[in-house]
Amino acid sequence: MRAILLAGLCAMLPSVALAEVKTKKVEYKYEGKTFIGYMAWDDAVKGKRPGVLVVHEWWGLNDYAKMRADELAKLGYVAFACDMYGDGKSVEHPMDANKMATEVRKNVENWRGRAQAAMNILKADDHCEAKNLAAIGYCFGGTTALQLSAVEPDLKAVVTFHSALPKLTVDEAKKIKAKVQVNHGKADFFIKEEAIAEFKKTMMEAKVPLTFNEYEDAVHSFTVAGTDKLNIKGMAYNKAADEKSWASMKKLFAEVLK
Repeated sequence: MRAILLAGLCAMLPSVALAEVKTKKVEYKYEGKTFIGYMAWDDAVKGKRPGVLVVHEWWGLNDYAKMRADELAKLGYVAFACDMYGDGKSVEHPMDANKMATEVRKNVENWRGRAQAAMNILKADDHCEAKNLAAIGYCFGGTTALQLSAVEPDLKAVVTFHSALPKLTVDEAKKIKAKVQVNHGKADFFIKEEAIAEFKKTMMEAKVPLTFNEYEDAVHSFTVAGTDKLNIKGMAYNKAADEKSWASMKKLFAEVLK
């Protein structure tokens, strides 16, 4: 009897679309090389919505970058976690990660080209508003997002987390149309003070809207839970900085991604 009553009650309630994050692998090519990215979206959201490119750490396209894409999808965006190394590679040893990141960074034109190829995949997705875009990145990925901003005029926002800061010229920085938000651990000794000062100076001279958030006691990789297990000096998770930086990103997106 109770089951029948519950069924009758449910039948009288209005139908509600339940949010469900959908994902798929997307294979694409750049300069003859195959890349495999990860697209995430909420199928309960109807129509097109803003797109966010997610660029992985130097480890490659691992579960962490995919998780961030899932979180963005839950917020109502379509997110594409791109592959900067090819074949969807990811590694666990720092020496392997450094080797792959260095290989990409040594050719800036190709580096930016790989990121832009991924952005074009996001733009072409059926769920994406192709003129309503942002890019976020972690560590190596944050530097990549900043490099991309110098060649991608459709970006409205770029957000970095514990990222190195590229040496852009003032002329390159003047091409940036996005609002830039940098989330930096104040105790991160991997990012030199001189590099920070130079980056800020370049952004100011180029008149790029820049928000530079610093988090007390946060070191490198402060957003990555479990990074402490690596036992690498200067890398540790910081829950407060993680949550504050994510909230800061959400606030910026709410302002610029209509």
